[in-house]
Amino acid sequence: MKPNIKNIAVLTSGGDAPGMNAAIRAVVRTGIYHGINMFGVMQGYQGLITDNIKPMDARSVSNILHLGGTILKTARCLEFKTDEGQEIAYKNLKKNDIDGLVVIGGDGTFTGARRFSEKYGVKVIGIPGTIDNDLGGSDFTLGYDTAINTVIEAIDKIRDTADAHDRLFFIEVMGRDSGCIALRSAIASGAEAVLLPEKETSVGELIEKLALGAATKKSSSIVIVAEGHKQGGAYDVAKKVKETFDHYDTKVTILGHLQRGGSPSSFDRILGSRLGFAAVNALIAGQTEQMVGLKGNEIKLTSIVEALTAHSFKLEPDLMEMTEVLSI
Repeated sequence: MKPNIKNIAVLTSGGDAPGMNAAIRAVVRTGIYHGINMFGVMQGYQGLITDNIKPMDARSVSNILHLGGTILKTARCLEFKTDEGQEIAYKNLKKNDIDGLVVIGGDGTFTGARRFSEKYGVKVIGIPGTIDNDLGGSDFTLGYDTAINTVIEAIDKIRDTADAHDRLFFIEVMGRDSGCIALRSAIASGAEAVLLPEKETSVGELIEKLALGAATKKSSSIVIVAEGHKQGGAYDVAKKVKETFDHYDTKVTILGHLQRGGSPSSFDRILGSRLGFAAVNALIAGQTEQMVGLKGNEIKLTSIVEALTAHSFKLEPDLMEMTEVLSI
């Protein structure tokens, strides 16, 4: 297929996610394979405004598959939300003769890309790069699998000390308004309870469950708290539980941003490669304002509008039920 596009730029924006470098590599090399001039935008949309746009060749992306973070760096750019900022960004794209843009990020990144494309007619394809797994149109977003593995590794270590000291640990995980990380981590780590933004769980219900475990001689308990839970973060929940349930010595661990870092899993390396490859092919085919995503192990296109609005958060009913059944 002869490309109808000559110059493509790729950027990463918002929070970093493991696997972004795999996607960058695939975007750059797929474009070069098809005879397209490739560019990297440094520091996300900020780089469009400051004209921090660099040519990239096949060697620019050598030996980056295993790296966490993003070689293009990332930033949150308030100026790009303004008409003036977007006008400057567009002029810089035109100055560099760039006629296609691949954006890797989450909902904030996609919101900016959609508005930019609608206003100036720039061809844009999105790659879902966020550990939160909170975009419609893809079963898994880039970085989600690695983040879960990081959480599980940490919980396994915490479990050792919890058992040794007869302790109750509250572990807060990331995910903003999505409980995807919390739910899967709870099952994979054998947590006694999980608090999700998508499900109402009162402190009383949690205490009742912990008391049942204590009565059946559980030597320790792990409670995973999604950061967006309505009862508050792990410290808030632990304080409320401690007031009425003092069977265990209570501790709190906030895993925080370590969930975003580290070498990407094989799944995220392959996913990033597939999505980057597909993004360039979509631009070559004349697509725009679409997101490439994984649906049933096939790469599918979803409009950016639908990706932003179809926030199903992917909490599978069987997994929800399993958290109750398997934690007795």
